[in-house]
Amino acid sequence: MMPHAIKAEPLTRSAFAPFGDTIDMADIAPKHINQGFADRFDGLANVDVAAGGGAVNVSLFHARPRPAPIDILLMERHPLGSQLFVPMQDRPWLVLVCTDPLDASSYRAFWVSGAQGVNYARNVWHHPLLVLDAESRFLIVDRVGPGNNLEEIELDESQRLTLQL
Repeated sequence: MMPHAIKAEPLTRSAFAPFGDTIDMADIAPKHINQGFADRFDGLANVDVAAGGGAVNVSLFHARPRPAPIDILLMERHPLGSQLFVPMQDRPWLVLVCTDPLDASSYRAFWVSGAQGVNYARNVWHHPLLVLDAESRFLIVDRVGPGNNLEEIELDESQRLTLQL
């Protein structure tokens, strides 16, 4: 059986809204700070980590690319908190989300510029980090604390998908 192929679309605030927040400066009026030598862009994401006694965790990820076409074998979600990814280099990367991991038609893929990040809302199914270049680094803001904040679903052979680059 041929895997269902998914094509990526450009990341926009409106297209990604059902899954969380985009992290970018587009369409946000800056506040001029530091005697006018810097601009501050507020309200970029709803960091939602307090459920069940959770706290904010800030970490760095160092990611490596997967072979193309990318086989989608697993999806994950975080029932107790959001998860925010911001690239630390200006290189495009990919985001794959869905409403139901067992329904191929519910998947959406997004091309994300190196100047954008995403904040997956609590309970949103997404693929682990998908980068296109070696040595890709990300700043992550998510939850630490009691409880199980990771649910994974492995797709069996008949449910496997591929992400076309």
